[in-house]
Amino acid sequence: MRTRTALAAGAAAVLIALGSVVTVAAAGGRESAAAPAVPAADSADAGFARYMAVHHQQAVEMSFLVRDSTDDEEIRTLAYDIANTQANQRGMMLGWLDLWGLPKVSSDGPMAWMGMRSEPGKDGALMPGMATKAELDRLRKTEGEAAEILYLRLMTAHHKGGIHMAEGCVSACEVEAEHRLAKGMVEAQQSEIDLMAELLRKRGVRE
Repeated sequence: MRTRTALAAGAAAVLIALGSVVTVAAAGGRESAAAPAVPAADSADAGFARYMAVHHQQAVEMSFLVRDSTDDEEIRTLAYDIANTQANQRGMMLGWLDLWGLPKVSSDGPMAWMGMRSEPGKDGALMPGMATKAELDRLRKTEGEAAEILYLRLMTAHHKGGIHMAEGCVSACEVEAEHRLAKGMVEAQQSEIDLMAELLRKRGVRE
């Protein structure tokens, strides 16, 4: 039921997001005469929407994994909130790309829009903060408090990478709705990092 609710909310969020972009494009905002309403395929706006959607998808996956691996209500609630929020935001960003008529993948690589090297890190992570395949496999096989601790650590790193990307959009994105979304991500994910640090301390573990 929660999954269906999240999907329904995500669809609604896409419609709201598309309306926001159209409204902003018509009214002005950050889209001035020097900044077209439809971003270029290699712009920060397109790059952020394209690859933060991928980044978010992993957070959703990790959250559903831990939700099925523990009975702890604090962790399950946090995981549900993260999955729901990031699924909705992912739908918004993919909706923008559809509205702009831009591809959802790019040969430039995931971090080119920030002027960074786009090859996967030596640990196999695709973008800053993302868990590796080995880490995801470990989370799938772990249960109880061990799963909670692993999830909190992985999600803390994931959020830090997400904040880094969102701050890049805050600095460079021209679409007002996307700029606002990125700024909100920075604030919300930092708040969740603080919460996760507290949850780790309650389990006798430092971040």
